[in-house]
Amino acid sequence: MCNKFSSSDMAGHFVLLLFRLSLILPFIVHAQDNQSGFVSIDCGLVDEPSYRDETTSIYYTWDVNFTDTGVSRSISSKHKASLERQFWNVRSFPEGTRNCYTLFVSQGSSKKYLVRASFAYGNYDGKVSLPEFDIYLGAKRWESVVFEDSLSVITKEIIYAASSDYVHVCLFNTGKGTPFISVLEVRVLNSDAYLVNSLELLARFDVGSQGGSKIRYPDDIYDRIWTPYNSIDWKKIHTSLTVHPPSFNFLPLPPSAVMRTTSVPENDSDNVEFYFLPKYNASRYYVYLYFAEIQKLKENQIREFNIFVNGKLLNNDPVNPLYLQSMYYVSVISENKLELWFNKTSRSTLPPLFNAIEIYMTKDFLQSETYQTDVDAILNVKSIYDIKRNWKGDPCAPVSFLWDGLNCSYVGSNSPRIIYLNLTSSGLIGTIAPAISNLKSIEYLDLSNNSLTGAVPDFLSQLRFLRVLNLEGNKLSGAIPVELLVHPKNSVLKFNFPFAEQGGCLFKNKAGTRVKETRVHL
Repeated sequence: MCNKFSSSDMAGHFVLLLFRLSLILPFIVHAQDNQSGFVSIDCGLVDEPSYRDETTSIYYTWDVNFTDTGVSRSISSKHKASLERQFWNVRSFPEGTRNCYTLFVSQGSSKKYLVRASFAYGNYDGKVSLPEFDIYLGAKRWESVVFEDSLSVITKEIIYAASSDYVHVCLFNTGKGTPFISVLEVRVLNSDAYLVNSLELLARFDVGSQGGSKIRYPDDIYDRIWTPYNSIDWKKIHTSLTVHPPSFNFLPLPPSAVMRTTSVPENDSDNVEFYFLPKYNASRYYVYLYFAEIQKLKENQIREFNIFVNGKLLNNDPVNPLYLQSMYYVSVISENKLELWFNKTSRSTLPPLFNAIEIYMTKDFLQSETYQTDVDAILNVKSIYDIKRNWKGDPCAPVSFLWDGLNCSYVGSNSPRIIYLNLTSSGLIGTIAPAISNLKSIEYLDLSNNSLTGAVPDFLSQLRFLRVLNLEGNKLSGAIPVELLVHPKNSVLKFNFPFAEQGGCLFKNKAGTRVKETRVHL
């Protein structure tokens, strides 16, 4: 048995393929450089479509394939000297309340995303006036972007379970200045990474760093950014040998470049103390602690310690770091503070050590995004007809920013479905887009008063929930598919379709209900 496709089916698949390729092609080179699953955008870049960063070897591309609004601007020359190349340009959004990037990440729906947005004002607008605005991830508010000065770089990073192959990152104008963005990056992680669905990064420290430089890709294959951290009460030690992760773990552990440096108390009899006060309140915080022994201990040496988190013992058994092998502990706290004490046991001959730490807070991103097949379809319609509306971000969420001409169904925690599409008088040219056939829940479809040509396609009869179809005021030709006029029980299809000849016939559906306002050319 073989599958049969009509020409309209093939056209629909081909257009969708072209749409997705337009998002994927800039990143094909990444797969050749172990950057598969990377989306790296230099927002506002105009001089060239892409370039390789000299330090990280990451390929950055311009953002023209990901947003259709905003303007490209450059920061002032005096600020460029102190910032990396990807911060030299910004995309500014002086018009509209919500402006969005739509990113397609292959194989993302079964994984977790690391999404990172970075902002450097650099007096790009010459106003010396720091804006304040909100950033949304999908349908949910992520954070406010607030600057301390024109030189500061603000970075927001979150890890969350993907519900589709799309990432929508939107900037909201809150009336406190024009939103803009410098860099937008997406990395795909394993589905079990960090075990929690939504975590916003508060801090990620490379403890005992020797050179004082941040560590990221290519040392960290997930391109997490590890910031150097040390204390005047600690001394740094390191090794040139490789530190390996355990053979089985649920966490993407820090790279060897991070784990082969560590800190110990300056005085061997002291303990390690670490304090962190989150800037934001959350219901829960997740703290990931990383340890590895990087010194080959003698037979009479023991390094053993206990971990106390906010005064409570974390580990049941004392920690004995393994030589050149990473290990980790996870603590979940509900207090808006973090106090860590690593206390050596009575039999330990060596002080505690500390290699790395990540601190996250939980974030509520449970609101479902629009069903992916519907998103594919409506984005395809937007691309085919070059629709110029506020069609940015997720089509159905948040509800207050529903796309013009759309309405959606919201049932419990299920993904919203598009049930209403009104494109009357929208300047549509060409045939009726095959992508519409993938709006399986559509009930109302109005394509009237455009310049559509060709035949009424058979696929419209396969939309089993369709109740109203308006094709009036177009240049369509040919016979109407009979299936459109024979609907299931209790369904009345209003079908307005003008023809050159007068007259027509009224058909009955299977339940015997008369089909209203139907003029059919025989």
